[in-house]
Amino acid sequence: MEKRDYYEVLGVAKNSTQAEIKSAYRKLAMKYHPDRNPDNKEAEEKFKEAAEAYEVLSDETKRKQYDQYGHAASNMGGGNGFEGFQNMDDIFSHFGDIFGDIFGGGRQQSRRKPQPVAKRGHDLVKELSISLEEAFSGTKKDLTYYHFVSCSACHGKGTTEEKNIEVCPKCRGTGEMHYRQGIFVYSQSCSDCSGQGFIIKNPCSTCKGQSRVQKYDTLSISIPKGIFDGAELRVTEKGDAGIYGGKSGDLIIAIHVMPHKQFKRHEDTIECTVTVTYPQLVFGAQIEITNIDGTQEALKIPKGCPVGERLTIKGKGFHKIRGKGRGDLIATITCNIPKKLSQEAEATLRNYAEQIGAEVEDTSSGTIAGFFKRFLG
Repeated sequence: MEKRDYYEVLGVAKNSTQAEIKSAYRKLAMKYHPDRNPDNKEAEEKFKEAAEAYEVLSDETKRKQYDQYGHAASNMGGGNGFEGFQNMDDIFSHFGDIFGDIFGGGRQQSRRKPQPVAKRGHDLVKELSISLEEAFSGTKKDLTYYHFVSCSACHGKGTTEEKNIEVCPKCRGTGEMHYRQGIFVYSQSCSDCSGQGFIIKNPCSTCKGQSRVQKYDTLSISIPKGIFDGAELRVTEKGDAGIYGGKSGDLIIAIHVMPHKQFKRHEDTIECTVTVTYPQLVFGAQIEITNIDGTQEALKIPKGCPVGERLTIKGKGFHKIRGKGRGDLIATITCNIPKKLSQEAEATLRNYAEQIGAEVEDTSSGTIAGFFKRFLG
C-alpha cells in the first residue's frame, strides 16, 4: 500500500512549526493509543503511522530531506535516515516525554500476555462419483479423506500446560519485526514466532505445538434422490479442524454423475430408447419397459407409430430436488429389423410387398432388411 504524505498523516501544513507538529502528534497519539484501543488493529496501525510521521518531521534534518525527496528518501540510507522502531515499546521509549505528559509516565504495563488465537479451519472439497441409477434412487456412500483434526493429547491447545506459552522475546509479543531503510521503517512477521507474538516453550509432543494433526476419516454420505451432476453437498464442521480450538471448516462434496449406456438425463426427465417389432408399429401394442431403477412401466404403442416417435410416461422420471413430484420418462421408439425369417413369415411378407408394389430382392436367403429399411428408414 502506498504511504501517505507525512504532513497529511499529522494533519498539518508543510510550513507548520515544530510546536504545531508536536501538538498534532499528541492528539493522534492520545486518540489511537493501544491502551485506549485494546485489540484494535486499525488503531494500532494509525498509531504507528503517526509515530513514523512525527519521528521524521520532528527532526529538522530528516524533515528537510523528506521535503526535498519525499518518500523516495527511503532509498538514500545513511545516518540521517529514519531510524524506525523494532516494536511498539520502542515508540514509547523514543517519545517518552510525550507519553509521560499524556498518560503520566509512558505506556501502561498491563498489556495482556499474548495467547494463541483460535482460527477457523479450512473448508475441504472432495469429489464423489456416483452412477445415474444412484442419482435416480438416492443412496449412501462412504467417503474416506485426509484432513486435520484437533490434537487429542493437548486438547487442541498446542501444549499440555498453559504456563508453557510465553511472550516471544524477539518481537516482544507484537508478532512483527521492523527494519530501517533510509527514513522509513518496514515491517514483516517475526520469524521466531511466525507472527503470533508467542512461543510455546514445551510444545505438545504429538502435534509439535500446532494444536492439530492429520488423519484419515471415513464418513457416510447420504445422496438425495434426483441429485444433479456438479451438485455440491456441504457437511458442517467435517473439514479441517481449527487452530488452537477454532471452529472446524466444512466438508464440501462435489458430485460427479457417471454417464449411463442406456439412459440419459435432461433436467428431471429421463430418456431411453425402446425397440419394438414392425407389427407392433403397424397395429399398436401395450408393452412394459424397464425403468433405470428396475421397475416395470406400462407403455402404449399407438397404431401406425413411426420410428423415432417420442412417447411419454408421466411422473416416472427423476425426483425433483426443489419442490414435489417427479419428471417424466420419455421413450424413443426404434424398430428391430430381422435379417432372417421362417419360410411362412417370409412368404407372408413377400405377399404384402407385392400388394403394395414394393421391390424386394428375389432370393431364398431370407434377407429382408432392404424392405424394412425402405419403409422404416
